[in-house]
Amino acid sequence: MHSLRNVIPILSWAPRYERKDLRSDLAAGLTVGAMLVPQAMAYALLAGLPPAVGLYAATVPVVVYALFGTSRQLAVGPVAIVSLLTASALAPLVEEGTADYLTAAAVLALMVGIVHLVLGFGRLGFLVNFLSHSVLVGFTAAAAIIIGFSQAKHIFGISPAGKEHFYETVIEFFRSIGEANQTTMVLGLGALGGLFTLKKLAPRIPAALVVVVGSIAAVEVFGLEERGVKVVGSIPDSLPFLSIPSVDASIVGNLAGTAMVITLVGFMESIAVAKVYARRHRYEVEPNSELIGLGAANVTAGLFGGYPVTGGFSRTAVNDTAGARTPLASLITAGIVLATIAFLTPLLSSLPNAALGAIIIMAVIGLVDVAEMRHIAAVKRSDLIGLSVAFFATLILGIELGIAVAVVASMLVVFARMSMPHTASLGHVPGTDSYRNIKRFPEAETQPGISIVRVDAALSFVNAMKIKKLLIEHADAITTEPRALILDASGINDLDATGAEMLREVMVEIDERHVALHLSDVKGPVRDVMHRAGIWDDLGPRIHPSVSEAVESVRTGFSEAVDQRRHAIDERATTAVEREGLHV
Repeated sequence: MHSLRNVIPILSWAPRYERKDLRSDLAAGLTVGAMLVPQAMAYALLAGLPPAVGLYAATVPVVVYALFGTSRQLAVGPVAIVSLLTASALAPLVEEGTADYLTAAAVLALMVGIVHLVLGFGRLGFLVNFLSHSVLVGFTAAAAIIIGFSQAKHIFGISPAGKEHFYETVIEFFRSIGEANQTTMVLGLGALGGLFTLKKLAPRIPAALVVVVGSIAAVEVFGLEERGVKVVGSIPDSLPFLSIPSVDASIVGNLAGTAMVITLVGFMESIAVAKVYARRHRYEVEPNSELIGLGAANVTAGLFGGYPVTGGFSRTAVNDTAGARTPLASLITAGIVLATIAFLTPLLSSLPNAALGAIIIMAVIGLVDVAEMRHIAAVKRSDLIGLSVAFFATLILGIELGIAVAVVASMLVVFARMSMPHTASLGHVPGTDSYRNIKRFPEAETQPGISIVRVDAALSFVNAMKIKKLLIEHADAITTEPRALILDASGINDLDATGAEMLREVMVEIDERHVALHLSDVKGPVRDVMHRAGIWDDLGPRIHPSVSEAVESVRTGFSEAVDQRRHAIDERATTAVEREGLHV
């Protein structure tokens, strides 16, 4: 039963549901439902899909996540970035507005769900860490700009030719600006102004719903459709039903890369916001369980006529602010959307595209997080490399290539850091047994004839030659007795075959210089490799539990073998005498 609760978390919280949470969950569900209806329609438009598809993606998938997800506040459904990724993937393959386009969107949702499930059941959630936080911030900001600009045509009532690259889209937009419909422009800018005003003055009011109602009323009262204002038109009032989309092998192959990208980006966005509210409410979200929950939601979206979904920043914030205590709030939200599909779609036929465009623009403005960029720059300036590469690559090359370049750039930054690890020359701090970096602790005293070096990185093929050069330079600088080089290994947490071979070469080369190599504070995984490589036995008594004991050994000239287990150097006996002693 315990394992079943891990797979289906609702079995854990539903039996213990407290009635005092019902009012808060009900308020949150109603609030997010009122917000999700116009957002789902707007995001479907962004994905090149009919508004009804967005509503379908905001119903059964939301229910399924509430059953399988571990976050109590996460609001799942269509989001801006995933919608844009969907459009960019489908547009080159199938014609927008056709039945094939709808089928391809459903197939993509199925593929995204399957990728999620494979990662979740395979306990492979760690793979999403290839996209660092700084890279995600840069990518998200660029995607927000692309998304926002893609909706400018709806605000101005123009139809520029579609272009592959963002800069071409910008050029084409300004070429077409002279054809702007004045009535649409007034309505679109008015909708934007209303959204901004309500967000500032009355943040608890569902601004998107107010704008939807107001813009529909304006279209009906003033006959704006006759003045060239484009509306969403007739929306099917049929509830979502189970249907397995026909799968074309070529489509699947072409969408495989996008499915991986949507999984990576969507899960990163979802788990990031889920963790924020989990910490706030003092509970845990389990990444692999979240992958399963989101995977089940996406599979459901594909089977019920939707398109890929994930957890959203803005709706989750509203869900929490409105009082969500359990996933019951999401079940209520799905009920609101289902009721809208069943009874209110005729009222939405006069909804202007300009209002939906304004809702999208307002939603993505917050994704350009300048404050977080400044924070990243203050914490670790080198992280701006990955952020900048992700930002400009996405703007110049497009969403999919941009994220690929960003991931590669992120990994290259990691390799660059590994190839240039932090090292320090140590000195003794008077009155203590501590040895510290002499650059940070000027009072630390160096030892005549003894050079002490600390390496703060794994020794691997990436940095082996650099570390070797550093150690040889320190050995060459020793000109007086007792001529010893101590490597403080407390910062070395791993050692590969190249690193082990490098240590062997250093031992030989500095021995030729009549300098003795000593090691201190060697960690277990590194000891294991040294044993297998035969280095441990070669060093023998020149391995010590701490720098201070290494220095004392060098000074006294003590070189006899000791019981390494008893002296906390190694957990295994290395000599016959030690092994005999351990059996006594």
